[in-house]
Amino acid sequence: MLTALSLGQAIRRRRVAAGLTQRQLAAVCDVGERFVIELERGKESCRLGLALRVADAIGLRLEVDAETGATPSRARARSPRR
Repeated sequence: MLTALSLGQAIRRRRVAAGLTQRQLAAVCDVGERFVIELERGKESCRLGLALRVADAIGLRLEVDAETGATPSRARARSPRR
């Protein structure tokens, strides 16, 4: 099961691999730096739409299994946008 913490960790790993600071990622996604910090820490109350925008900007694609409604535990990687 995907959790806020596991999503945040995946985003942090991808951001670091892309050579971006939290501030740079926030600017690319048009969100505040504080949002990126809290998202990476796994804050449960982060806004889903913004979290998905950040994930997309660094090439993470989240999928929902329509059969069960469960979220697969893997995230597909794409090339990060800059």
